[in-house]
Amino acid sequence: MNSHALRSSKLHGTAGRVREVPPITTAFRCAAPLHAPWSAVPPVLLPSRPAPSARRMAPYAASTAEAPRASDKGAPMAVSEIGLVGLAVMGQNMALNIAEKGFPISVYNRSHDKTEAAVKRAQKEGLGDKLRGYETVKDFVASLQKPRRVIILVKAGAPVDQTIDALCEYMEPGDIIIDGGNEWYENTEKRMAKVAQKGLLYMGMGVSGGEEGARRGPSMMPGGSPEAYTHIQSIVEKVAAQVDDGPCVTYIGGGGAGNFVKMVHNGIEYGDMQLISEAYDVLKTLGGLDNEELAAVFKEWNQGELKSFLVEISAIIMNKPDDQAAGYLVDKIVDQTGSKGTGKWTVQQAAELAVAAPTMASALDARYMSAIKGERVAASKVFSSCVQPGPVAGVDKAQLVADVRAALYASKICSYAQGMNIIKAKSVEQKWGVDLGGLARIWKGGCIIRAQFLDRIRLAYERNAELPSLLVDPDFAEELAAAEGAWRRVAALAITHGVPIPSMTSSLSYFDTYRRERLPANLVQAQRDFFGSHTYQRFDKEGWYHTVWDDTFGSADSITTSGYVV
Repeated sequence: MNSHALRSSKLHGTAGRVREVPPITTAFRCAAPLHAPWSAVPPVLLPSRPAPSARRMAPYAASTAEAPRASDKGAPMAVSEIGLVGLAVMGQNMALNIAEKGFPISVYNRSHDKTEAAVKRAQKEGLGDKLRGYETVKDFVASLQKPRRVIILVKAGAPVDQTIDALCEYMEPGDIIIDGGNEWYENTEKRMAKVAQKGLLYMGMGVSGGEEGARRGPSMMPGGSPEAYTHIQSIVEKVAAQVDDGPCVTYIGGGGAGNFVKMVHNGIEYGDMQLISEAYDVLKTLGGLDNEELAAVFKEWNQGELKSFLVEISAIIMNKPDDQAAGYLVDKIVDQTGSKGTGKWTVQQAAELAVAAPTMASALDARYMSAIKGERVAASKVFSSCVQPGPVAGVDKAQLVADVRAALYASKICSYAQGMNIIKAKSVEQKWGVDLGGLARIWKGGCIIRAQFLDRIRLAYERNAELPSLLVDPDFAEELAAAEGAWRRVAALAITHGVPIPSMTSSLSYFDTYRRERLPANLVQAQRDFFGSHTYQRFDKEGWYHTVWDDTFGSADSITTSGYVV
């Protein structure tokens, strides 16, 4: 176990619950019959075959070689180092990745056709001797070497509980379950406590990188049992993306730390995507750049400080011809953005922790605003007399491109600063001991937000592990100061011509607020004391004070708080 894992070996309670996140809805029933928690779905066996109790079960080996010999009782031999349940896109690709790295793996899916598909794909890719599929949970578990290690990649919520119930019937003390989905961190902690009653170890492991990352090497964020990590470390370090300073995986911390960090990763991702879309909009709408010019600009940006996966794919997207009509495909896509909840959770947690996260919050709001397409179309007709977006006459395209580049980079620094502060606050609250520099390192490859400047973030936290904000790291502070003029020019141009850039302007306001010695919060606090007797502090004296501001307004001489209340 590494030193960080040793430091994080104690589990702690939770705080700051978000009311919108439902509690675990399915109780653990480790002693129940196999199919009890699966009553809402048909059995996983193929309909034409007899029940497993009526015949000997052998694994569906992907190769044409003879399957492993069964024991005297008819159960499969323990042939695999690790197992995986859930063979949708992420699960199938992760299983093939593990097999390709040389680890024999058993796979299982509730719908057996997906198991067979994974087996056939493994055979096609020359991995048939490393991947075997099973029809029942019992035989799947029996095929695993002890301590049994099982990754589950199923939909968050009740399906996770159902999967755990089924595994729990056959797993034994010391065996390990690793949930690789996007799960609410408190659910992970509840499950950890529940399976511990049976002697099982549990981890919540964030996995980022999409389909390609799962197959070629994702960024992995395991949290939970430090003992469990020692049993999967050698596997995940080979399966993860590899960068210049090691694999993109590290033990995050106890409890639900892995899930929480992945959640914030997704919140940062929301901000990144929105900022890039705003840069695209300003250049296209106000600068008049066509798709070929835009693709060239983004391709050039991807050679410098903005080098990242999202900038790279944006250049590809902008230049993709439509194969069904004239023009470019991106221009035919309806301007409505979906979301699956992790961005909302991040913003909620920021509020619970009293950490400002305006870039991520504005990105979330932008998705919600995009969803009301009908209302926006109607409103565009109501306000037709207002300033309408359009190419600005005489705009210097080269200057605009340079300004937007600087504004995007500066806004990105602010977004990542907010994300790191959320993680830091939660880590302190839960005593997880998250290494922010190490976290930036494992995000350098594999994940959706992978970017060149993450190495700069790693170095910033190595210089000062107690850094209050990335904004005041000497290198980032210098870059923000250099970008300030361009940042303001872009904001002014967009606002003047009616192009919304909510995340860029939120980032700029965040920067302005953070660097300002005095804010108008004194007036807000005076208002709070006026109508609610909340008290205030003074610059020239110690202590808390209350004033009866005006008897005619009913400002009472009563103190409702003993200090500042957020």
